[in-house]
Amino acid sequence: MSTTKLPEVWLRGPLPDFNPWVQPAAHALLQAQEEIQAMASSFPDVLLWEKPAGLASVGFHLQHLTGVLDRLFTYAKGESLSEIQLQALKSEGKCPQEPCSTTQLVEAFSAQVGRALEQLKKTDEQQLLAKRSVGRAQLPSTGLGLYFHAAEHTMRHVGQLLVTIRFLLDKQPA
Repeated sequence: MSTTKLPEVWLRGPLPDFNPWVQPAAHALLQAQEEIQAMASSFPDVLLWEKPAGLASVGFHLQHLTGVLDRLFTYAKGESLSEIQLQALKSEGKCPQEPCSTTQLVEAFSAQVGRALEQLKKTDEQQLLAKRSVGRAQLPSTGLGLYFHAAEHTMRHVGQLLVTIRFLLDKQPA
């Protein structure tokens, strides 16, 4: 039986029901979701909080990916962060409950990608260039800028996550 590897998400054509202006962000989020599910879904829980060479753990990256999408998409709606979101930010890098598994963190990221994609679908094109404020300093951006940064930031962390996973798995005894 042969398995055909699909091209990257952006090379599979337009996504139905997405405005062309947000297609690149949607493609990037779907690509991140696929890569994380392929690489992290079987990652051993015992290594989840390991920090090779003092770098961020797999658990941190999975939490951060979920949290940053939530935060940036909140700003894109023109809203401020809630107390729950601020608490989640403070707890990134720590196991929030016992047991805390890779599967739970991957599922949380996938659910957040689903919410982000729904928001992208519903985004009114007229709001993409609307001014948005980011963070406590109320730094200037736009809806489109936030969506682009969410996609770019996500892919940056996916790269770091995949390298960390590979490193930790390669150093395990055979």
